Amino acid sequence: MIDHASHVPSAVEATDAVQPPVLEVRGLHRHFGTLRAVDDLSFTAAAGHVMGFIGPNGAGKTTTMRIIATLDTPTEGDVFVCGYSVIDDPDRVRQLLGFMPDSFGRYPNMDVLEYLDFFARSYGLRGQERKQAVAQVMQFTELDSLAGKPITTLSKGMSQRLGLARTLIHDPQILVLDEPAAGLDPRARIELRELLRLLASEMRKTVLISSHILTELGEICDSTAIIEAGRLVASGTVDAIRSEYRRREKHAEGLPLRVRALEREEELERWLLEQPFVTSVNRDQKTLTCVFSEGGTAQYELLKRLIDARFPIVEFHGQQESLEDAFMALTEGLTQ
Repeated sequence: MIDHASHVPSAVEATDAVQPPVLEVRGLHRHFGTLRAVDDLSFTAAAGHVMGFIGPNGAGKTTTMRIIATLDTPTEGDVFVCGYSVIDDPDRVRQLLGFMPDSFGRYPNMDVLEYLDFFARSYGLRGQERKQAVAQVMQFTELDSLAGKPITTLSKGMSQRLGLARTLIHDPQILVLDEPAAGLDPRARIELRELLRLLASEMRKTVLISSHILTELGEICDSTAIIEAGRLVASGTVDAIRSEYRRREKHAEGLPLRVRALEREEELERWLLEQPFVTSVNRDQKTLTCVFSEGGTAQYELLKRLIDARFPIVEFHGQQESLEDAFMALTEGLTQ
């Protein structure tokens, strides 16, 4: 993992006391004629947390993010950033929040340093403070070696780093990132994920991030809010969302259990179908996935019988529920 801890921008000091939510979306509505793009949406995000904002295309994610960033006005409801209303105190909110849209302008005839310096000036930074802010975000995003490179020649990955650096230039407490990993190659996505986790864990930044890459959100997020057709479907920690999916799946048919053997797969498949609590078995080469209607002690007994039967077992575990699984189970595919 890249070590950025020695050159990050200044952190928001954390305290042991219970703190109110840094971001609160309260009863939010946004209507465009008869279209209810956002329909009574409420959720909160805590300091130092990465929150995934998930929903299908047209669910209202970008509209909500634009309202949070004071770029749009709600029809009803409000958003509070560190206690300040986006309606009543938009100027204060802009000082506390950094917004990275899914696409942003690349001004011609500017290099990386000039681009970041322009935004530092736009936020009112002057003199040595401005120079230090630019230097810090360039070092943090590893753009310092590209200071003189024209921004129109940057790769997609470096462009996203530049967008993140621009978002951090005024040291905001909340980052709102709309599809920051879109179009990135695997290495760039991993590096972006490391930067975001560092911002949250080391600097106590609150990060609200939307993405269609749910497997990666499951790895990086502390909590998530799932919306569909402008309405909240579920919110809470990633573990809580997965538990709800697990509860529903178990109630429906049982727990997926993966078993892999070095050989005798056909015999193992027949053997499993004869065991109590096994309702079905699917075989993919050497790996078998069976639906097992009990957990805990019953799984232990099954494993013990497998070993006693001398099957060469090299893998035996419950199938990990992914955020993608939960999303598919909790949403209905509604469109607006």
